[in-house]
Amino acid sequence: MKYVVNTCTEPQWNMAHDEFLLEELTETVFCLWQNRPSVIVGLNQNPYAEVDVKYLEANNITLARRVTGGGAVYHDLGNLNYSIAGAIAEMEEKVSLMARTLQRFGVPATLSGRNDILVDERKCSGYAKRMSKNRMMIHGTLMWDVDLEALTRALAVPGSKLAAKGIASVRSRVANLKDYLPQFPSLAAFQQALQEVLADGSPELQLTQAQRAEIDRLAGQKFRTWEWNWGHAPQASFRSSKEFPCGTVQVDYTLKNGLFESLLFGGDFLGDKPAAELAGMLIGERPQRVLTAPVSDYFDGLSPTELYTLFLS
Repeated sequence: MKYVVNTCTEPQWNMAHDEFLLEELTETVFCLWQNRPSVIVGLNQNPYAEVDVKYLEANNITLARRVTGGGAVYHDLGNLNYSIAGAIAEMEEKVSLMARTLQRFGVPATLSGRNDILVDERKCSGYAKRMSKNRMMIHGTLMWDVDLEALTRALAVPGSKLAAKGIASVRSRVANLKDYLPQFPSLAAFQQALQEVLADGSPELQLTQAQRAEIDRLAGQKFRTWEWNWGHAPQASFRSSKEFPCGTVQVDYTLKNGLFESLLFGGDFLGDKPAAELAGMLIGERPQRVLTAPVSDYFDGLSPTELYTLFLS
């Protein structure tokens, strides 16, 4: 199986690269690649309901949306990703390819559930699939030495069961492959060995300058946009409250396509103007619009940044 080399670590560009492998190529190919710290949400997920947005913003973790379904995953440079694309008839047996390859390296890997690879009953990989015309793509993660604390905090919406259980719970349910592959001194060594096994003597498929330019265009017009990453989201409802010097502020709101569809403020706070006026001002806007709103007119002494934290918790 031919392979494509991709050394880019920008999540949005890599999402465009995956779509290009699926939509534009005709050969069966695979690619091993990495992302800098990021959370990749599934095609049909609402990121506000799936990730700790405040933690992502504070730690410069990028949010990107992929073209396949499934749940949100955390990537960093301790994680190796793989993508395989080809004709549907050839791809059915590729679903188990990564588990079989890990077994070949001595890892007791097994397929489990809808889309997981387990080792000693702990998850070391998750994958997703998408079909387009007569082609299919399978792409997934291989946890080598992922930062488990960052994974836990990024994917735990404050107040969720995962947030309550914390890092110990996550560590008991996931496995880093470096603990099972002592023959490889580094992730780079593992990646090289994995590439050689999957290629099985096939050459590299080098993308042309025009093809890479097309990926750049796709990344810019689709995968880097707010509309794709945040706006391409189903409806989700939230409630949050917090104590401020002006009093308790509670918000009940619904987001649809990343925009406020409904918004209601409540609580014992003090303010010069009715908060319903501010709520009306924000309907149809992104949550970030709060940062430029005249918040102190409605909540005594409260800054836009302080009110915005309410929508992240």
